[in-house]
Amino acid sequence: MPHDQPTLSVTSTDLHRFDLIHVRSDNPLWRLLMVPAMGISARHYIPFVQALRDLGAEVFIHEWRGLGSSNLRASRECDWGYRELLMDLEAALDQIKDQAQETKLPLIVAGHSLGSQLALLLQAIRPDSIDGSVCIAGGAPFYKSFRWPMRSVLQVLFYVMPWIAKRVGHYPGYRLGFAGREARSVMRDWALTGLEGRYVPSGVSQNLEKALSEINTPLLGVTMMDDWFVPDGSLQYLFGKAPNASVSVHRIGRSQLSGKADHYRWMKQPKTTALAIADWVGAHFQLNPS
Repeated sequence: MPHDQPTLSVTSTDLHRFDLIHVRSDNPLWRLLMVPAMGISARHYIPFVQALRDLGAEVFIHEWRGLGSSNLRASRECDWGYRELLMDLEAALDQIKDQAQETKLPLIVAGHSLGSQLALLLQAIRPDSIDGSVCIAGGAPFYKSFRWPMRSVLQVLFYVMPWIAKRVGHYPGYRLGFAGREARSVMRDWALTGLEGRYVPSGVSQNLEKALSEINTPLLGVTMMDDWFVPDGSLQYLFGKAPNASVSVHRIGRSQLSGKADHYRWMKQPKTTALAIADWVGAHFQLNPS
């Protein structure tokens, strides 16, 4: 599905190429890097970030490796894990900094679902480049942060999904009804976090758990009342890894979305979520026009 927004080309350190969708603001007060959910391409977040633009933000939408503008597709011959996803996010962050030049505007990283975890990890490994993080319908997948019977279901899925990905050569999410066409090592790293509750992806030498514990900037969690996929305990467990951060949580209910407030429906009525984030930014950061 094409879009009419300008883009910034990004090349990661392993020569993976992708585009950031750039939603400009004539007189921005803050900047935001948006990290999508697993299996969702960047273009699907354009209405949401346009709502943020109307509230003073200049926004860049990240593209997952293997989706949309990415020049790679997961296969038996082409694999990657969290290490490469974080590498791409760092490349995107560097491109944003180069584009912004000397601006003093606050830079926020926000993520949806799995994107919220990677956004927080990016904050942890690049603390001098990011001023705060937002988790939208996101949290850690650790099975013990879920209630029964979901706890037992997840334990099974965290074994089955990587096994399927290994057998097929990639995870066929579009056929199975969860996520998209995902690299088998992404599913391995995701499942490992779900089973052990720790971020120790293969190939990453930095102690991510220690880096998370050192975050001391504001964090916002935007939760959805009907989100059975990411319950409150999941977000609490994720934010618990950053005990030195200033944490705020904003809950969105059905009345604010004219229907169920679930894991994805907020994207169809994005203004409520955008306003919650803009209010939080205004309360925690000094905003001056660039």
